[in-house]
Amino acid sequence: IDVNECTNENPCTQTCVNTYGSFLCRCEPGYELEADGVNCSDMDECSFSEFLCQHECVNGPGSYYCTCPSGYNLLDDSRSCQDINECEIRNFTCTSQQTCFNIPGEYKCLDPVRCEEPYLQINENRCMCPAENPGCRDQPFTILYRVMDMVSGRSVPSDIFQMQATTRYPGAYYIFQIKSGNEGREFYMR
Repeated sequence: IDVNECTNENPCTQTCVNTYGSFLCRCEPGYELEADGVNCSDMDECSFSEFLCQHECVNGPGSYYCTCPSGYNLLDDSRSCQDINECEIRNFTCTSQQTCFNIPGEYKCLDPVRCEEPYLQINENRCMCPAENPGCRDQPFTILYRVMDMVSGRSVPSDIFQMQATTRYPGAYYIFQIKSGNEGREFYMR
């Protein structure tokens, strides 16, 4: 008559399965059987693949979970992160004169446009250099300030905006250039 080793004192650390003349030990999901055939140790699911979580995988006893960096929410799939738009949900500390601008993981408070001499402000984002002012001779007629979201997942290359120069003086020409912010050479002009 077969002796059921599992009924008296469980020889396994987790699940005992009786077999004819012997027994087998099994482990719960998230654990693996050690070489001794009796003990179970935690399986590090995070070491299997770097694609389990979009940001960071945290191993736990018998399981794992995903975390997101500050400024992001974990989505319903429990692995993907989505940026929190602080400006949209009005969770920011900008003054009433400033504009809230969402950036990945945080936000920035943008100060209102201030036109420098000899330019005059003609609306909230445009400065004009009056033609009658001699200091405006070699300056662009208007300067327009625009703040744009760079949406991820956009197909590239892609035109982001267009500029046009019109000359007020005979023989004048204009050169467009990216003055700063392009150290990684992500943008170019054509």
